[in-house]
Amino acid sequence: QAICEVFGATVSYAKELMHGKMSVVKLREGCKLFQGIGAEAEVARYHSLIALKDTIPDCLEITAVTEDGEIMAVQHKEYEIYGLQFHPESVLTPDGRSMVESFLEIGGKQ
Repeated sequence: QAICEVFGATVSYAKELMHGKMSVVKLREGCKLFQGIGAEAEVARYHSLIALKDTIPDCLEITAVTEDGEIMAVQHKEYEIYGLQFHPESVLTPDGRSMVESFLEIGGKQ
């Protein structure tokens, strides 16, 4: 939410509160953060706000969405800036460890 808002998107209330719930998200192919995971992932959600799709600025690319189109991840097109609207550290996100490891690798940490 914060990354989207900082770059100019509008954050508003989600259609449904998603506190401690799991959703399947579609992942954009080629996103370094999701390498090796596949086209979809189950993720843990703990939020009531979302970034509105039609307000996402050109500098951000949407990299994950729910089945009903809510934005679940973005990345900056020029900088290594990533934002997730779900919790990779949760046990409800089976591929979360892989996502965190990819994030650390992108940042140069082993």
